Amino acid sequence: MTGRVVVVGSANVDLAVDVTRVPRAGETVLGDRLRRSPGGKGANQAVAAALAGGADTSFVAALGEDEGADLILVSLGGAGVRTDLVERADAPTGTGFITVAPDGENAIVVAPGANEHVKIGAAQADRIAEADVVLAQLEIPLDVVAAAAAAKRPGARLILNAAPSRELPDSLWEVVDVLVVNEHEAADLAGEPEKLLKRVPAVVVTLGGEGCAVLRRGEEPVRIPGIPVDVVDTTGAGDTFCGVLAAALAHGHDLPDAARRAGTAAALAVTRPGAQAAVPTAAEVAELEGKAR
Repeated sequence: MTGRVVVVGSANVDLAVDVTRVPRAGETVLGDRLRRSPGGKGANQAVAAALAGGADTSFVAALGEDEGADLILVSLGGAGVRTDLVERADAPTGTGFITVAPDGENAIVVAPGANEHVKIGAAQADRIAEADVVLAQLEIPLDVVAAAAAAKRPGARLILNAAPSRELPDSLWEVVDVLVVNEHEAADLAGEPEKLLKRVPAVVVTLGGEGCAVLRRGEEPVRIPGIPVDVVDTTGAGDTFCGVLAAALAHGHDLPDAARRAGTAAALAVTRPGAQAAVPTAAEVAELEGKAR
């Protein structure tokens, strides 16, 4: 395997504020300092695949013609992500509004902006056809995810992180090789994670601090425990997991080993504030992985 990953997805400027608790419906709470940083599920996952996963990573996305786009491109480039396939749209760069509670849990609202204009053109399709793993999420139009799946070569894997949760057409279910969901997303899609195996060959269910579960057709489930850490901010943890999972699979690891490495990277990510800024290096992941064995 060549270790090539193409991430097709969203890119946002994150506006995060620490709060004493996540507001309830109709409630206003006072927050602390406002933080502005690069984010978006797709961009976060691309940074994780390249920096923490060590994969040759390309990012397919759309940004606006604004300062927020420049902020994101600098972060992607600094992590070693190839951004030549990122296009500019006549729309503002996407924005994520995030509240972070003292225990690190968060609530997020996304204004998609340019993310609604992601396209799979000839250049994007050619790069996807070279990849070992194509990774997508659901902060972009479903037809773009389908076009990315159609462009991948035989034998390459499509990982779909079904977040945020939404109804999927049968045509998309049929091309997913690995589905990554948390417990809430699994319940939205099928009620029980095991039922998802009727639609896709493999499912990874992330369980927060409890680790993850790997489910594959015809095989016993594999439960991978979490690594105890001091949680600061969970904002980018799931994205770090997905990016490193894709990178590990692209490097030839089997799914349980890839999920174990991804969980280690995610554990490191929650010990730091932010999304892309919290992504660890491959050396840090290897060090913690060695200690955890």
